[in-house]
Amino acid sequence: MLPDTVHKLPQTERFAYAKLLAFMTRVDNELTIEEMSMFEQRLGTALLSPKQREHIRKALKNPPPLEECLEGLGEEAGRLALRDAVLMAASDGTVDEDEKEVLHEIAKHLNLKENAINELLTWTVEGYAWMQEGYDLLNNLSR
Repeated sequence: MLPDTVHKLPQTERFAYAKLLAFMTRVDNELTIEEMSMFEQRLGTALLSPKQREHIRKALKNPPPLEECLEGLGEEAGRLALRDAVLMAASDGTVDEDEKEVLHEIAKHLNLKENAINELLTWTVEGYAWMQEGYDLLNNLSR
């Protein structure tokens, strides 16, 4: 679990955060097990009401437009949503051009620096490599 502050955001921003993640699951028209796992994990940190969760799960099948997803995101919520959108996009092992384009649109909307997406992708690759090292270590602990 990522240490962060999603649960401390106002409820409306947590809902906007979750809508954006639901949108990201459908950018490449494919919902993989890895993306769904990441989505559910991050949705858990948002601490949404049951009705909001139901609405977000419906958005997985029919996501709202990106502009609607970006409405209601404050600075911190936007940066956290972008970080988690990058993690979700990379969770299946590749970030395709459609996903990169949307990530850049989000970064532009948030008025982030030009190379924000590249920095987040580098961080994500390093993080996944670190996690793989942990799995490898666990597999090598047997006598």
